[in-house]
Amino acid sequence: MPKQKTHKSTAKRFRVTGSGKVMRGKAFKSHILEKKSPKRKRNFRKETEIAACDVKVIKKNLGLG
Repeated sequence: MPKQKTHKSTAKRFRVTGSGKVMRGKAFKSHILEKKSPKRKRNFRKETEIAACDVKVIKKNLGLG
């Protein structure tokens, strides 16, 4: 059997926690920041869990099932 390859663009965008959740960075944080409140910009730094419907595909691309 050939080795299973990791989808590299997926690996750069997502990470899996110890408990198995798949985390992603937030969008809308790169430009046009002047009109966004400091609180909103601060919250962009945090990671968030991906939608349940996407977990199966992302984990497959990461080589985890």
